[in-house]
Amino acid sequence: MDLTSLTIKQAHEGLKNGDFTSVDLTKAYLKNIKKLDKEINAYLSVDESGALEQAKKVDEKIAKGQELSLLSGVPCAVKDNIMVDGQKCTAASKMLEKYTATYDATVVKKLKELGAVILGKTNLDEFAFGSSTENSALKTTKNPHDLTRVPGGSSGGSAAAVAANMACFALGSDTGCSIRNPASFCGISGLKTTYGAVSRYGLIASASSLDQIGPLTKNVEDAKIVFQAIHGRDKMDLTTADYNFNETTVDLNSLKIGVPKEYFSKGLDPEVEKIIRDAIEKLERIGAKIVKVSLPSCEFALACYYIIQTSEASANLARFDGIRYGLSTQDEDILNVYLKSRGKGLGAEAKRRIMLGTYCLSSGYYDAYYKKAQEIRQLIKKDFKKAFEAVDLIMGPVVPFPAFKIGEKLDDPLSMYLADIYTVPVNLAGLPGFSLPVGRIDNLPVGLQIIGNHFEENKILSVASQLEKMIE
Repeated sequence: MDLTSLTIKQAHEGLKNGDFTSVDLTKAYLKNIKKLDKEINAYLSVDESGALEQAKKVDEKIAKGQELSLLSGVPCAVKDNIMVDGQKCTAASKMLEKYTATYDATVVKKLKELGAVILGKTNLDEFAFGSSTENSALKTTKNPHDLTRVPGGSSGGSAAAVAANMACFALGSDTGCSIRNPASFCGISGLKTTYGAVSRYGLIASASSLDQIGPLTKNVEDAKIVFQAIHGRDKMDLTTADYNFNETTVDLNSLKIGVPKEYFSKGLDPEVEKIIRDAIEKLERIGAKIVKVSLPSCEFALACYYIIQTSEASANLARFDGIRYGLSTQDEDILNVYLKSRGKGLGAEAKRRIMLGTYCLSSGYYDAYYKKAQEIRQLIKKDFKKAFEAVDLIMGPVVPFPAFKIGEKLDDPLSMYLADIYTVPVNLAGLPGFSLPVGRIDNLPVGLQIIGNHFEENKILSVASQLEKMIE
């Protein structure tokens, strides 16, 4: 039996029935990491001794006949912009290369309380700025399906670890595409949660009004299990909502699916379009009603997003100044400490976004850029609100194309930003979105994006689960 191919539910049943121990399971994943990660580069750090210690504690509970949660003894990975007490938290940046977290993020605390085993920290685009994980200052992660291609980003390390069976599940963060994009490229499930559904406490901020933590998993059921474990109000994050996830079963015969014309326009790879339309038609054939909808303001979503995201990022990254923590280049002049530390510690994409954001927030330009982008954001929210008055869910592609070659878009940032065209409207509106693998092009996975109304992850997960069974 290949223990690393098991889903969370299967691993739980095996542990409960005594088919194997949590130590056995953890060792199997650690063996896979040693074998495969030299090529894939999904992990930035692996805590072998800590993971085995956590696994032993779960096995002791099992031996005593204590009750197990679904996540007890199950090995997972955590994106390296999420704090795990005592482990490095680098955000894949030279600025934080030697920084060690002094506390657990709320989501990590919840996983630990449930007995999950944390294998290590995964690679990402520096400070979660990117769609390919090529912007990491520490290493380049490769797509397990084709080592010449990117895994997506910014949670590329988390997605690659799950896809290559180097973690049973992983946590990622999504600011504009960063869970759904790598889930699509790597052929796994990824849930971007409703803004406020999951605590951001302990997440290194990229853009505070957009960031959300969510799961990357082997299937839909696992995504539901992890989401149930990490969601809910947190006194440490006042943007979280008093929200309890209640599982539901959606009757496909009464389901209305919105298909936005804006998501099937120029720029979409014809083969990706065919796979996405075929998946939607599967639901239509068994009773779901397809409704054409329009999201006209989404035409401006990419420009709107890159003003808001860079503006908030420039403010958030001001804390990395070479004074309090992180890389510090000493100099007698305080200004030179700032300039040299940030110049040496921050990568090209981080600098690009800081400069763009600072410009958008500067005197005389704030109203023309940041304020105007926030006004357009309200129009995007209204478009979605109007659409959800007519439909239950909205479906379309996650990315316009399958995984591209490593280095293919590095010299053209605007081309890279276009990878986010179908995902950023969801973050701007604060909605939940899901990437479900529904097909392949030359062995490269393609994901269907399922978008729900606020706090309707239950609908998304129910329909995704039913569609997953039709595609298998």
